[in-house]
Amino acid sequence: MSWMKRGACIAGLVALVLAGGAGAAGGQISLLEAKVELGDRASLQRGAKLFVNYCAGCHSAQFVRYSRMGRDLGLSEEQVRANLMFASDKPGDPILATLGAEDANAWFGVPPPDLSLTSRARGPDWIYTYLMTFYRDEDRPFGANNLVFPDVAMPHALVDLQGVQARKENAGDDGHAAPTGAGDLLELVEPGSMSVAEYRRAVRDLVNFMVYIGEPAKLDRYVIGGWVLLFLLVFFVIARLLYKEYWKDVH
Repeated sequence: MSWMKRGACIAGLVALVLAGGAGAAGGQISLLEAKVELGDRASLQRGAKLFVNYCAGCHSAQFVRYSRMGRDLGLSEEQVRANLMFASDKPGDPILATLGAEDANAWFGVPPPDLSLTSRARGPDWIYTYLMTFYRDEDRPFGANNLVFPDVAMPHALVDLQGVQARKENAGDDGHAAPTGAGDLLELVEPGSMSVAEYRRAVRDLVNFMVYIGEPAKLDRYVIGGWVLLFLLVFFVIARLLYKEYWKDVH
């Protein structure tokens, strides 16, 4: 990837961070807990499927290649090709959005940011709360708004799964109340294809995958860390025995 592309990606991410931070601070919303688990491969696989089906149409993840993702998630090349590669035919390609820059500018007013580093910039709890707190707002271009990112340009991409939420009557005029849980301000008025519990699990899987793409090498460190701890344990036993042997005749 050229430095120009990297610079554009980072600039888009910075814009998302600044806008998101302003929205979260303004609304005084207590974030929901994502409870992600990188060691859960099944969750990562489900999250990858959600990402390529619901996110990758508009958002890229340029720092992750399909081949690396398949290896880390325990998927064969055939499985990756059949289930995850809809925008490329080369396993060595990065995950790129299918939406062109001109169309993105026309529809959203700004190109959707690359999501490779969003989990590291915002944290999994912010992403989880963001995806859980879209609600109906007829004043917005796509008919939806968000509690932690007010006036966000993005439509509710997962509305078919979650259904439609509305603000509760006791919410403030701007949709926010003084510091409170995000889930206390919204209610489901039109069910989606998933139950509430199923949707929560799906969003956790998606956030888990986004945490993974933020730092794929973390999975390698988990494996290496286990071997390092085992080595230190064995070394400690050997060093202790040598210590006792060396000092046994010293009074």
